[in-house]
Amino acid sequence: MKTMRPAPDLSKPRLTTSAMIASIASEGQRTAPAPFGHALVELARQRADVIGMTADLGKYTDLHIFAKEFPDRHYQMGMAEQLLFGAASGLAAEGFMPFATTYAVFASRRAYDFIHQTIAEEDRNVKIACALPGLTSGYGPSHQAAEDLALFRAMPNMTVIDPCDAHEIAQVVPAIAAHQGPVYMRLLRGQVPLVLDEYDYKFELGKARLLRDGRDVLMISSGLMTMRALEAAAALSDDRVHVAVLHVPTIKPLDTETILREAGRSGRLVVVAENHTVIGGLGEAVAGLLMRSGVHVPFRQIGLPDAFLDAGALPTLHDRYGLSRSEVVRQVKEWLG
Repeated sequence: MKTMRPAPDLSKPRLTTSAMIASIASEGQRTAPAPFGHALVELARQRADVIGMTADLGKYTDLHIFAKEFPDRHYQMGMAEQLLFGAASGLAAEGFMPFATTYAVFASRRAYDFIHQTIAEEDRNVKIACALPGLTSGYGPSHQAAEDLALFRAMPNMTVIDPCDAHEIAQVVPAIAAHQGPVYMRLLRGQVPLVLDEYDYKFELGKARLLRDGRDVLMISSGLMTMRALEAAAALSDDRVHVAVLHVPTIKPLDTETILREAGRSGRLVVVAENHTVIGGLGEAVAGLLMRSGVHVPFRQIGLPDAFLDAGALPTLHDRYGLSRSEVVRQVKEWLG
């Protein structure tokens, strides 16, 4: 007897797949191509110890730009992330500075133990730059690194960075090269938005930066959510809601002084916005800091749920999970009552 397939439920919105790898840039927004790849080439021209490594993802982490310029300093390790990071540790032990690239899911989940034991425990000078952080891919849980910050925050010796845009990525590369020790850096690749150059911004390792002030809400953000926070702040100002935006690119070590100073100003709702699960990321880091320091303020989080996320078009997913500009605006208005 033939089993009949149930009819689809047409009442539920259908996710399309046409924008699964769409740019995170807003319509008409300025962008810059492959900022990581170009910054690494510039760094390598100045430092002969810099090498580039990847696990079959050079084209998709912008490392192909480095490979073309420095083919003798580029290592393609194949689809073997454990080998990638083990070899990077060995090369660092011999005095090189490897920049090892892959997708964030593969570094944080597949190769975590190799990074933990061979790089972090040995305090090796390896820079890990990983694409598709958080919800920047529509290909479902296999490619969505929603928990990478939580995992790497928990790793001793590891510095953790979540840049906002192309302007910042170009500055992060030489900054982490000047830092001795392992670094995990979330990577935005391809056509990356330009935002922070309008704020005369300069990246400093371990430092947060107040980009705009406001008396009603303090939004603490990292990564692409700083871009969304700034967009939401501009939209909310039309409704006479004044939002301050504190950009926190270094997740570990946290700039506790600046966060406590800004959050300690009375009368403001504090909202942490991050492209990461609400468990273990910037939100919980800030919440823990405030509680331990005796700073008691109204506090909310914008972040991904504790769930395996859907596959589909990125704009649809960002709306669904609260990361879009319109959803940030809606949530802040709701919390303010």
